[in-house]
Amino acid sequence: MTMACKPLLITPLAIFLLLAFAAVPTAQAQDEEAAPKPEAMYIPLLPPFVVNYGGAGRLKYLKAEMTVRVHSIEGAQRVRHHMPAIRDKLVSLLSAQEELVIDTQEGKEQLRKDSLVAIQQVIEMEEGSESGVVDVFFDNLVVQR
Repeated sequence: MTMACKPLLITPLAIFLLLAFAAVPTAQAQDEEAAPKPEAMYIPLLPPFVVNYGGAGRLKYLKAEMTVRVHSIEGAQRVRHHMPAIRDKLVSLLSAQEELVIDTQEGKEQLRKDSLVAIQQVIEMEEGSESGVVDVFFDNLVVQR
């Protein structure tokens, strides 16, 4: 072969390899897009929680309507199955709040986070596995002093 023929053979081969390797990431991206994303399921904790809080002195009430978010049917089943234990833990948590803390936005956010941890702990303790609960929301939070 002459030197003029070698570039002609190498060029199509290089183009073929370039296209072959360029197609691989595209196929992976399509697989990632096709993978189903977990759907959020929301489970209301009913009836709403009504507790007195704040210790001695005049009675103060807190009413909380809460909903938990899970991403699997198994997580929803765990929440429903352990609802009495979850409610018991949340009643204790809500009753232990102090007026100065619950009055601030930061305090309410911390209460939401503490509620999430409490729910996860109850299910994980009972099931011995991950709870499946990914978030908790206050649908309504009313404080009466």
